[in-house]
Amino acid sequence: MGREATCHCQWAGESGQCKVLLETRDLILRGAIRRTAPLAALTGIAAEEGQLRFTVAGEQVALALGRAQAASWARKLIAPPPTLASKLGIGRATQLQLIGDLDSEELMPAIAEAGSAASPRPNLILALVRSQSDLHHALDVYAAHAANPPLWIVYPKGAGKPIDETEIRGTLRREGFMDTKVASVSATLTALRFVKRS
Repeated sequence: MGREATCHCQWAGESGQCKVLLETRDLILRGAIRRTAPLAALTGIAAEEGQLRFTVAGEQVALALGRAQAASWARKLIAPPPTLASKLGIGRATQLQLIGDLDSEELMPAIAEAGSAASPRPNLILALVRSQSDLHHALDVYAAHAANPPLWIVYPKGAGKPIDETEIRGTLRREGFMDTKVASVSATLTALRFVKRS
């Protein structure tokens, strides 16, 4: 989520000025009060009189963010997180082409959201690459499409893998692509979205 604010905070019996970070999975307080709470543990979330209020493990918390910011943070915390399909731009109108062995537990439900997951005229291509040869194969398949649909490259996370983000970005940029988005797929896979420059 990537939001932050400095405000007066009350956490159970403690109070003071804090820097508050709203991250993807955690709410983090630094300063007079130091806490980290998983977002999934926050209950009773509400914006009241300029304060964001919630409960964590039975402890009442109030963050004096101001009316607009408290309301905005509350909406963000209450809204369900986006699905992997929505992060990848996959929906009923998606004509999807798959390249490589995309049998990840996390990817299968996202792929199932597509209108067609085996389209000869795709408007989105999803390729799993684990090596430079996989990447070149994906680019060869992509080259057969005159419409130049967006291309997601899914690849393994972490150091010591046969291919990494730097190699993928460098190769695709040399081929005339521009990276436009990143998405975490799972604990072991991540993805970069590319579009072909016209």
